[in-house]
Amino acid sequence: MARAAPRLGAAGLTVLLHGRDPDKVARGVAEVRAAGGTAEGLVADLASLAEVDRLAAAVAGRDDLTILVNNAGVGFGPPGGAREESADGHELRWAVNFLAPVRLTTALLPTLTANAPAKVVNVGSIGQAPIDFDDVELRRSYDGVTAYRRSKLALAAWSLDLADDLAGELEGRLAGGEVSVNCLHPATFMDTQMVHDYGAAPRSTVQEGGEATLRLILHERGTGGFFDGDRPARAHPDAYDPEVRRRLRAMFGSAATGKAQTHEQSDCR
Repeated sequence: MARAAPRLGAAGLTVLLHGRDPDKVARGVAEVRAAGGTAEGLVADLASLAEVDRLAAAVAGRDDLTILVNNAGVGFGPPGGAREESADGHELRWAVNFLAPVRLTTALLPTLTANAPAKVVNVGSIGQAPIDFDDVELRRSYDGVTAYRRSKLALAAWSLDLADDLAGELEGRLAGGEVSVNCLHPATFMDTQMVHDYGAAPRSTVQEGGEATLRLILHERGTGGFFDGDRPARAHPDAYDPEVRRRLRAMFGSAATGKAQTHEQSDCR
């Protein structure tokens, strides 16, 4: 998203750029400003729920926050890599790819609702795998690819579930405008550090993924969609399964109401 940020600034949006590395954040802000846009930088490590909360607190209540893009992600890691944990003791891919966007979006929903019409865009992957609810965080038999794909299925399922929730609230109770929620697979094996870390040959450019994400941010008007690039697509069948959604809700609470039931719950690594 850092490469797309100048385009967002040029479109007249104030861009709030997040990252873990202060120098990279500063460079991103400078690029937006050099392109004639307005930008601010925010530094936080989304592998820590305390820092997710701090990030949310820094922007909650802004009257110009109308689009939230959850783009942070941890990839497969090197082949055969060991299991890693977040600052809170969660499997790292589960923490950053799923728990952090859930936590951040939940915290910012009141602000987005107040500023509606608003959007949540979750950058996921078409590479998804069923969740073993008896071993969600792969404590027994770890594999980085499986961990990544489980986190992306959870993100897709939660995105679609949240979209349904918010559409129902709009019909019944919300006085403001719509908050749409969509999820996308921007491109396959883009030329990024996470792909190189795994040792895979890139199949797509970062520009291709950026263009697909920009289209969703700037032009998509619907909600509850999953996209493969710029095309409507289907997520893994489990993402539409009411029982999968129910079990995720039982673990993490309702993101639509913000009633998180557990602390288990975005800057590429």
